[in-house]
Amino acid sequence: MKILGVETGGGGRDARRKPGTLSDLVERNAALRDVFAGDAALQSRLLTLQRWQSRRLLRSHDDLHRSPRYRLAVEFFFGELYGAGDARWRDRDLMRVQRVMERLLPTEALRALCLAVELELLSQQLDAEVTRALAPGPITVETYADAYRAAGRRPDRERQIGLLDQIGSYLDRVIRKPIIRGLVRLARGPAHAAGFGKMQDFLEHGLDAFQSMHGADEFLKTIRAREWRSMERVFSGVEDPFEFGAAARRGTGG
Repeated sequence: MKILGVETGGGGRDARRKPGTLSDLVERNAALRDVFAGDAALQSRLLTLQRWQSRRLLRSHDDLHRSPRYRLAVEFFFGELYGAGDARWRDRDLMRVQRVMERLLPTEALRALCLAVELELLSQQLDAEVTRALAPGPITVETYADAYRAAGRRPDRERQIGLLDQIGSYLDRVIRKPIIRGLVRLARGPAHAAGFGKMQDFLEHGLDAFQSMHGADEFLKTIRAREWRSMERVFSGVEDPFEFGAAARRGTGG
């Protein structure tokens, strides 16, 4: 279907049942929220791990966060897209409006949203594996790296980094088309009135973050290169895999 000449929607009823569609991803993602149901200790440990990882990401990209050009993008990527903690509100909103979104969202915006849910789904799976492998006690770079290696799943780690890049590329293309941004913003009033304003705000924050960069290529290239290097160093078992010591010596480690 087209609205104002812009292709929207992800297909008909049969398409919504296929793996990888928004409906499929949302349902699988929501089910993973309770991966440690019945084990309060592991659930608490998981949330502690996710907070630790969010702080690690912000520390690794502190220079980008301090840049007025990239600040909003860093906060969106590592605060809302990843690091939002228990985002059950997003699951609830998506479960309620997924069919409407599949029909009415511009195709590129819908694809970005599907990739965002896929990233969260994959991240939840990996976080659960690392949580199971974590040694008791406070989480440190050393204990985190040990658990990361024990969990393995390198192809999924590579996919995780690739998804960040793909999501950013889609969002960057969306904001270059004012009519698409306009269609997303037209949904603001109805979305809030219908009770899923947080989901709408999440989408708009992503668009605002990329609009503020005036071009995301450098940002995405930097994130991809740094996270790939960190992954390589963790799997290789090198000391200081995130290079916090080197950054501190340069006076940029925070």
